[in-house]
Amino acid sequence: MAWQKPDRMAGVALVGHGGFDKLVFREDLPLPEPGPNDVLIEVGAAGVNNTDINTRTAWYSKTVREGTGSGGEGGFGEGVDDDGSWSGDPIAFPRIQGADGCGRIVAVGEAVSPARIGERVLVRTMMDKPGEETEFDCWTLGSECDGAFAQYLSVPAVEAFPIDCDWSDAELASIPCAYSTAENLLHRATLGEGERVLITGASGGVGSAAFNLPSAAVPRSSPSPVPPRRPRSKP
Repeated sequence: MAWQKPDRMAGVALVGHGGFDKLVFREDLPLPEPGPNDVLIEVGAAGVNNTDINTRTAWYSKTVREGTGSGGEGGFGEGVDDDGSWSGDPIAFPRIQGADGCGRIVAVGEAVSPARIGERVLVRTMMDKPGEETEFDCWTLGSECDGAFAQYLSVPAVEAFPIDCDWSDAELASIPCAYSTAENLLHRATLGEGERVLITGASGGVGSAAFNLPSAAVPRSSPSPVPPRRPRSKP
């Protein structure tokens, strides 16, 4: 059956930094319009990543000094709107969050092959900033652009990766941010064959991903599969 384009979609809109009251469920959100190099994805599942909470509360703001857990329920109050995003720039509200998501491509931009329609895909959480050539600019799904907490999501075609496996949508939606971070860490550690590493905090997203990755030992000659990115640190 051919996909029928809806006029509107349902999703959760973040209307400002703060507590749970800043998350508003709506059924009248505009459907994303893919640009020439984009794909439109019907979201199958989305994970709630810690970065989604930190973005909502504006924990990334330089004015915040507390740990991430202290503002999870009510946010951090005044003075956080100017730099509360991953990139350090103000967020354009309303924003659809959702750093982790998977789904199927239902439409493509004019410069993208129609053969991609129907692909089951995962979306890279930390994407290349559109129109920029530097690899150090931060462009995070659900922070600098709308994410997966809605029925549909539009992203650059190069950031949507085909998936062929029997995992459920919910299982796949746990992968993008935590597992890509853990994999990059293991590659950058350049472990030799037979070497072992202690993973502290293995109950968290990145720690449990590093523990469960099938190949923790990476040959020293192997390059990192993901371009290194400058960490978003607090002073």
